[in-house]
Amino acid sequence: MATRSREPPPPIRTESPSVIRILPCFLVPIASIVSLAFSATAASADPQPTASAPAAASTSIELNKLESTDKGCRTYLVINNPTDTAYQSFKIDLVLFQTDGVIGRRLSVDLAPLRALKKSVKLFEIDAIACNKIGSLLINDVLECKSDAGPVDNCLQHLQTSTLTSVQLSK
Repeated sequence: MATRSREPPPPIRTESPSVIRILPCFLVPIASIVSLAFSATAASADPQPTASAPAAASTSIELNKLESTDKGCRTYLVINNPTDTAYQSFKIDLVLFQTDGVIGRRLSVDLAPLRALKKSVKLFEIDAIACNKIGSLLINDVLECKSDAGPVDNCLQHLQTSTLTSVQLSK
């Protein structure tokens, strides 16, 4: 095994006094730029909600269960409304995709009333389609979204989806 000779480290160089006098001229502007960048990042990291948007918490819809019936398929949705907004109308445009990916049906489902700070279960029937023929469900849009104060903007944007079944629920 060959051994390498170790080279001594380069000598430590000390800078001339003129370099030390110039260095603060560069550091002060750089410190100002870094300070501005951090304050801009902090200001944009905590945006204030707009008046038309619900609170920071989002309403969520979970596809919890599909149950076969004589007529077709019963669908159980768990809706969690952690906001201070009570919805008098919350109507979704729901598109059902079959297991082969082809659109099978389009439904309009009103999930209201949705009380503020409340979790609830809503169920509806999908007639003439067996549960095992449903591949996925898409919340295509929120058709109507109203609170006591009137129409609420951006309900689809603030909606979260999840599923506990093999059928995907998305928006």
